[in-house]
Amino acid sequence: MGQPEMQPEGRPHDGRAFPLGDWGEPAARLDELYRWVERGALDTAEWYLEDRVWKRRCAWALRTGTAVGALAGAALPLLDLTGAVDDVTPWGYLALLLAVACVAGDRFFGMTSGWMRDVATAQAVQRRLQAFQFDWASECVREVLGPAEGTASEAAERCLGVLRRFTEDVTELVRVETADWMLEFRGGGGGVPLGVRMAQGGAGRSESAVSAGRFSPAANGARPNMPRQRPPEAR
Repeated sequence: MGQPEMQPEGRPHDGRAFPLGDWGEPAARLDELYRWVERGALDTAEWYLEDRVWKRRCAWALRTGTAVGALAGAALPLLDLTGAVDDVTPWGYLALLLAVACVAGDRFFGMTSGWMRDVATAQAVQRRLQAFQFDWASECVREVLGPAEGTASEAAERCLGVLRRFTEDVTELVRVETADWMLEFRGGGGGVPLGVRMAQGGAGRSESAVSAGRFSPAANGARPNMPRQRPPEAR
């Protein structure tokens, strides 16, 4: 399945067509919808993780330029003052100008805040995906172990409710991150990103713990079939 469509400036947007099929076999249809919803969430998390890479590299380069420029701007005039090196003070001023330019560039283009926001959003999507998978497994256990509650129609409604809530949650996470990007763009950067605050509960996780396949489907491709078709009750 292809990557999610992109909003302006390359932001992810799940614009995939809703899968249509024959509801004569509700278990197969729900399984198909589960795969579609899960794949969209995995693609969204993967997009943010890929977008993080180049922003992090740019942020690292700008911060390195800031440190080197500040160090050179302080050291060269001192060397000139002590007579160790002659006529290097102008180069020190130029180095300080470079450091200021790197700080301004990082702030204006949002490299540091951008990759932090990408990581926070990917973590939030994957945490929600994990909860969704347990919710789905809970519905599977309810159907398999029984006695089943309600009719087959009610079981299908519960499953569709789980799928819908998860899809809306992921869409909301992307919306919050996009709104944060728009606010930062209009405000010229700065401040704590909304996306980072949104995922503050997972701030203790290491960045390396986030990967697109962390909550990916099992290797055997097994998926629950829901709901079971109940036999007619004996009268």
